[in-house]
Amino acid sequence: MAVVSGPRPRARLAPRPRPFAEPRESLLERLGVLRLDFPLLAAAVGLIAFSVYTLGETTAGDVPGNPYYYAIRQAIYGVVGIALMLALARVDYSRFRELRVGLYTAMIASISLVFLFAEATRGSRRWIELPFFTFQPSELGKLLLIVTLAAIVLERLPRQSEAKRTLRVLLLGAIPAGLVFLQPDLGSSLVYAVITVAVLFVAGTSWKHLAAIGAAAALAAAVVLWLAPALGKPILEPYQQDRLTAFLSPSEDPRDSSYQINQSLISIGAGGKTGRGDNATQTRDGFLPEHHTDFIFAVVGERYGFVGAAFVLSLFALLIWRALRIMTLSKNLYGAIIAGAIAAMLMFHVFVNVGMNVGIAPITGIPLPLMSSGGSSVIVTFMAIGLLQSIYVQSQLASRSRE
Repeated sequence: MAVVSGPRPRARLAPRPRPFAEPRESLLERLGVLRLDFPLLAAAVGLIAFSVYTLGETTAGDVPGNPYYYAIRQAIYGVVGIALMLALARVDYSRFRELRVGLYTAMIASISLVFLFAEATRGSRRWIELPFFTFQPSELGKLLLIVTLAAIVLERLPRQSEAKRTLRVLLLGAIPAGLVFLQPDLGSSLVYAVITVAVLFVAGTSWKHLAAIGAAAALAAAVVLWLAPALGKPILEPYQQDRLTAFLSPSEDPRDSSYQINQSLISIGAGGKTGRGDNATQTRDGFLPEHHTDFIFAVVGERYGFVGAAFVLSLFALLIWRALRIMTLSKNLYGAIIAGAIAAMLMFHVFVNVGMNVGIAPITGIPLPLMSSGGSSVIVTFMAIGLLQSIYVQSQLASRSRE
């Protein structure tokens, strides 16, 4: 039988499996927005938005010809701060641990620059005039101190006992605090002290050492406020000492050292439950000093009453709670220390500022975060929140990698 030859049919190859097509990330996902802690973000944005609104309503007559001067500037600071917050949220905060020496040096250098370039304002040298911005190095120094001390306290140096480590951290915290105190800026120097103690506390420093620090602080306060003046060698300026003690007896000198406290108490008391609105005469007629900075909480109390004050405090409670929550979620101890120190800084700011507005704390010039008008304070606070967001984002990424 003849065999017919011809072209063989080609074998059909099985189709190659197509690689799994991952869904394309949206712009928000690429920016890392969808991984952020939204309650923390909502609290921060809510505070800056309410600040802009309050300043727009209450400072219309402060700058002739420009009724929205403070509101517009505060809005610009808020936008810049939010942009920096989102940028920091995308950075792994652990990288700052390697830069601790350079960051600490930059902090000391920037604080020292005010003695060379800052002009005296009301007896203090705190601000450096830039072309479009007035920079206060002590505000940025708070955040740099947190990042650097958190890294330094974790260093395991040979032949270094816990006592030596505690003394080393205290010394490194005392140097910038002393420079800020010499400006003079008593309020910010106290914030530096609180940050230093908070870093030691979260790092697990012995209670004996913390108790010794507390006793030394109480002794220092007694020397500064009582012993040194009694011996005729006061450490503080007279106006500083009056501010620190005026809240104890506000009725003794209502026209001088106690004037601010009394006007603040009148403003808050006049606000009642729902506020006086456009009839807030303490602010409108200029009786309440520094109503756009140190005493903005009194403005909120008079204009919006108990409801407005409770709203602001609720946002701060949410902000601080999320900071403490992020501290517990951190992927490492370095992030936990940073988050804990930021939470302590925010709590101290809120307690002292609100306390001096309601007459239970001395007047130290500490601003109310994201509420008081001021570029350095607003921007640095948002940067601190950006670090918190970075810690949160990194904790989420670490938990996903373990799944």
